[in-house]
Amino acid sequence: MKWGVIILILCFITSNLTFSQSSSRWKRMRYEVFYGLGATNFLGELGGADREGTNFVRDLEFSMTRPLLNLGVRYRITETVATKTMLSYGWLRGDDKLTNEMFRHYRNLAFRSPIAEFSNQFEYSIIREKQGHRYNLRRVRGLKGFKTNTYFFVGVGVIYFNPKNKYNGKWYALQPLGTEGQGLVPTRKKYSRISMCIPYGIGFKYGLNRRLNVGLEFGVRKTFSDYVDDVSTTYFDNQMIREAHGDVAAYLADPSDGTHPN
Repeated sequence: MKWGVIILILCFITSNLTFSQSSSRWKRMRYEVFYGLGATNFLGELGGADREGTNFVRDLEFSMTRPLLNLGVRYRITETVATKTMLSYGWLRGDDKLTNEMFRHYRNLAFRSPIAEFSNQFEYSIIREKQGHRYNLRRVRGLKGFKTNTYFFVGVGVIYFNPKNKYNGKWYALQPLGTEGQGLVPTRKKYSRISMCIPYGIGFKYGLNRRLNVGLEFGVRKTFSDYVDDVSTTYFDNQMIREAHGDVAAYLADPSDGTHPN
């Protein structure tokens, strides 16, 4: 795998901010502030369903879903196009013990990582709120008809991650340990814990009143790092890792029992 895929589901509340007296509601309320909670899941090298790992939803291990917080601001450029700047923070997990796929279960690798994302995204509304009045009063303008806004989004962002694994009850950051021989030979460089990502997905907003909306987003983050879970290439000489970084690094590089499954 040359990248990772992060699945996000966000539930949020938005508050409209009024800065003009335009007759068009979307022009009066171009700005929205939003915040919310969500959930994450990671499609990478570790864990997954009882089959060889893939980048598809059928390989999700739902017990590894973890929480996420987010906040941001949205600016409506036109009635159908908006841009938003967003900050998210959550956790990712993966564990080979949870799959019955023979090779990965034997491999016995695991990780957890914080995940922080700063991104800018563009939205295009395919179903948007209609002008009218929420309460259907005649000759009074407001919202009427659709209270739901449905949109697609895509953007670019930066993520920070720091995969860790546990040894004797203590969590160790894996990147400094070079578990795949990074830094020990010229062909294996230390990886960065910062990566670009491309967020994309679909979202829904429902208007509670003139100021407040609730929403739901289903999104995917394609990352440009293969090391979000610290696993990318082949095993490295375990004795060289032990000599360079100690027994903990050697164990976390290969926590299998040393036998080979048939």
